[in-house]
Amino acid sequence: MKGLISLLLVFSGMTISYAQELNCQVSVIVDAKVEISSTEKEIIKQMEQSIFDLMNNTQWTKDKFKTEERIKCNIQIQIREIPSTGTYKGYIQVQSTRPSFNSSYNTILLNFEDENFAVSFSRNAVLVYAQNQYRDNLTSILAFYAYYMIGLDYDSFSLKGGTPYFIEAQSVVTNAQVGGAPGWKSSESGKRNRFYLVDNILQPVFDPMRECLYMYHRKGIDKLYEDKVAGKKAIYDALNKLTPLAATRPNAVNLLSFLFCKIPEFKNVFSDSELKEKQDLVALLKRLDSANSARYQEILD
Repeated sequence: MKGLISLLLVFSGMTISYAQELNCQVSVIVDAKVEISSTEKEIIKQMEQSIFDLMNNTQWTKDKFKTEERIKCNIQIQIREIPSTGTYKGYIQVQSTRPSFNSSYNTILLNFEDENFAVSFSRNAVLVYAQNQYRDNLTSILAFYAYYMIGLDYDSFSLKGGTPYFIEAQSVVTNAQVGGAPGWKSSESGKRNRFYLVDNILQPVFDPMRECLYMYHRKGIDKLYEDKVAGKKAIYDALNKLTPLAATRPNAVNLLSFLFCKIPEFKNVFSDSELKEKQDLVALLKRLDSANSARYQEILD
């Protein structure tokens, strides 16, 4: 009977399985200089598993994702200090990618190192995210990056498609401010925190950034397989849209982190280009991000 039901389901199209949005790999590493007890090792291992469960098992949107459509991402936490049992300070590095159309290539969307990582985790704790509620700093950090990564992914497929998820990330920021942990407020120095990541991208002045995200990936990266010349031109034109933003917000964290994480891709995509095409690209990148001119110069090597 079960076999017959299975066949009926197959032919009726009901065997499609859906999953949560993220396919997230997680690692928590303790700095070699930090002394750690066996008890602490056990708690950290539990924290790693709880982070994995939260990221991969939470339904972050109302959309249905097939298993193979899940957003590939990676979270690495480096613990540099353990002030007391169950209290950790360090940094979190978040990476996400999305596939290129008709190709096995994955293009990177985010590679961000967040130094504002100070959290607590108790033995056997379960991390659960609830909208519009603040539970703890660790859950808030993870929920923020879940929504931010989803927002970037949607922006890369449709113009400003990620707006609902950036708004959710901004809501996480607002709610987390009551906890008093670093990384959530505009008053913090450096403007390289979670507040500015999402606040920037929702401002009209950053519309060129949103347009670039869409054009670069949908009309550039996704076209490389069928027409590499047209794809490369679209990538250049997309980057050129960042010119007014670089003029008004030259040190914006979104702009600089995007350009910096794309350097290996620039080198790869334009590796077979004529010298003039490479020179034009490098000149543009240096105008957009003069602080990293030496890195962009490597494209010509």
